Amino acid sequence: MTGPPGAAPPAPLRVLVADDHPPTRALAKEALEGHGFLVVAQAGDATEAVTAARREQPDICLIDIRMPGGGIRATAEIVSALPDTTVVMYTVSRSDADLFDALRAGASGYLLKDTDPARLPLALLGVLRGEAALPRTLVARLIEEFRQRERRKRLPLIGRRGVDLTSREWDVLEFMREGLTTSQMAERLYVSPVTVRTHISSILKKLRVSDRAAAIRLLKKR
Repeated sequence: MTGPPGAAPPAPLRVLVADDHPPTRALAKEALEGHGFLVVAQAGDATEAVTAARREQPDICLIDIRMPGGGIRATAEIVSALPDTTVVMYTVSRSDADLFDALRAGASGYLLKDTDPARLPLALLGVLRGEAALPRTLVARLIEEFRQRERRKRLPLIGRRGVDLTSREWDVLEFMREGLTTSQMAERLYVSPVTVRTHISSILKKLRVSDRAAAIRLLKKR
């Protein structure tokens, strides 16, 4: 898209590419810069990615899930520090658990590395326009996950009126049933332990019980 005659051309979109495999970074860089993007930084692990993102403040971060230090952790830290930066995962993983973790951490897209590199620029532009960038093989699992959550929300509790829990409260309640500690929940949800304790307090109040064990018993009866 061009501006009026005499206007300066639009600045290229600035991208950080984080992957521990140099050939993958080189391939992504070639594909992106061949379509007008500017790769302003590259990183091989999570710490480097977060540091480079803070320094360069790119428009987009393309991040591998499996790189040293964890791409999910890097995503959560970048999204928290740079709310105007869009993060897109770039991975070989087709795991729905990885997809859900990435979305919880704040990723706006999830691209598989076996996608034709020539489609990478168009996919990133689509994400910036608000379009979903998800592999078709995982879309059905994502839809089913939300359907499951809605069904859980509509189920009443035995012997009393149903309660209205938020999606995040349901996450915490499920983790409670799995036996996770507050610290483990915080790590899984990429929030502080204080935030988790706030969710737990809200859950106990809504369920009208005094402790986690009582809440879990109610959940098991459903």
